Amino acid sequence: QVFSQHCPFLAGPIECLADGVTPDTDMQVALSIFEVASAAGIPCEIDPALVAVLASSKTEGASPEEDYKVACLLLVFVAVALPLLASDPASVYNTEMDGYNNNIHCLAKAIIHVSAALFTIHKKNIETHLKEFLVVRAAGA
Repeated sequence: QVFSQHCPFLAGPIECLADGVTPDTDMQVALSIFEVASAAGIPCEIDPALVAVLASSKTEGASPEEDYKVACLLLVFVAVALPLLASDPASVYNTEMDGYNNNIHCLAKAIIHVSAALFTIHKKNIETHLKEFLVVRAAGA
């Protein structure tokens, strides 16, 4: 907000660039735009810093296919673990803290951002994988 109010001539074009990113946009171009937008404080669909960190932490000696399988298995693990996390006594809303003791309310956003970063690295369709996540979660219910 402050950036938009004090520098609208800079914030406006950056917001327009970020709004212009579509699923068809080249991923390197999209990440560059998201990096500028993130630096300006504009929320982005994909966090370029998270993509960079996850891309640099690939398993040494593992093939890209193996890394992709690990990313998919991570989502399966989270989907299967959700009922256990939800039944945890720390997952009860605490009125004194005005939140949850184990911060479970942050889990949905974390799943979305980590999935987007992981599947951006592997050049896969993020939406398809998140739909598969919901199918796996629903099948386990």
